[in-house]
Amino acid sequence: LHCQAEQTCRQLVRTQEEHERLLQAAVEQAEGLEHNLRSAEAVLAERAAQLKDTQAQLSRNKLLIKDLREENRGFAVALQAAELKQKSTEEKNQLLEEQASALKQLIGKITPASLSG
Repeated sequence: LHCQAEQTCRQLVRTQEEHERLLQAAVEQAEGLEHNLRSAEAVLAERAAQLKDTQAQLSRNKLLIKDLREENRGFAVALQAAELKQKSTEEKNQLLEEQASALKQLIGKITPASLSG
């Protein structure tokens, strides 16, 4: 009976030691998982900050694009006005050239008549 009790006691000690090893392994695994979780949270926080910065930059870029479009519309209106003015100037220039040609012809006709007269 005494031998059986000692054997049972040794068996219980081995079982307890095995449970302690398993418990220690589980604790180490939990600590590793907790470390991994903290690392993942830090990476996510960094990515969230990067996304926030990117979103702010996109908002600024949208405003710049809007301003550039408005400025381009202004330039297009100014260009159209300049083209109309150029066309008008070319038409006036053409008319003046025609008038100058007519005056030269008239002077050409008047000059020989006045010299011979």
